[in-house]
Amino acid sequence: MTTVSAPPTVRSRVAGLAATQITGWQEGYLKDHPRDVAALARLRRGAGREPSVLPDLWTLVDTGPLHIRPEGVRPLGEAELVRAENALHAALTLWALHQQSRGARMHRPHTPQRPAGLGAAVRRLMPPNDIDEPVRKRLVRAGAAADLTSLSQRLRDLVVLLRRQDVPLDYGLLAGQLYTWQAPGGGDTVRREWGRSFHSWRPPAEQASGASADTDPARTPDSDKDAP
Repeated sequence: MTTVSAPPTVRSRVAGLAATQITGWQEGYLKDHPRDVAALARLRRGAGREPSVLPDLWTLVDTGPLHIRPEGVRPLGEAELVRAENALHAALTLWALHQQSRGARMHRPHTPQRPAGLGAAVRRLMPPNDIDEPVRKRLVRAGAAADLTSLSQRLRDLVVLLRRQDVPLDYGLLAGQLYTWQAPGGGDTVRREWGRSFHSWRPPAEQASGASADTDPARTPDSDKDAP
């Protein structure tokens, strides 16, 4: 019997597109390719801001693949496209801020063994056996945002903290969540996901070499090539 795969959801398409675009820029940036360094510098100016404010970014935040209709998949409606564009803009620009002057990959795909969702990333900012209330409240405050613009601004504050400690985040996952956030009832869904992610993180076992389980094998020295 032939198994027919379910068509991809809009959320999964947004998540995959964000991860693909970021991965390309990230690898080029870490190799100091001028084009990718310049792209990151342009993108990070949009962190926490509405897409309409910076039309210069329209050529970078490429939503073209969402207009392609794979066989068996319906075309996206106007509301879906707007949510997707907003989510991609927010995720890509927040990643650019996070990656700035970092020598390790700040976008890292989530796995059950190495959680990289927003909740887990925030938990990593805290002592292993304690809760840092000011940091926890920042996550709660982000979850209570009234709209995507205010959410992006509050996420920007969290990203600055993650960047200082070189804590990575799955920006494909985040893009999908930001898409869902904008749908009716989506905020509740995403808040639950962030809560589960927060509790999923556990301190990595000590390695014989003294290295963390999250060490990036391709890490390079920090650079100030794009420092403000």
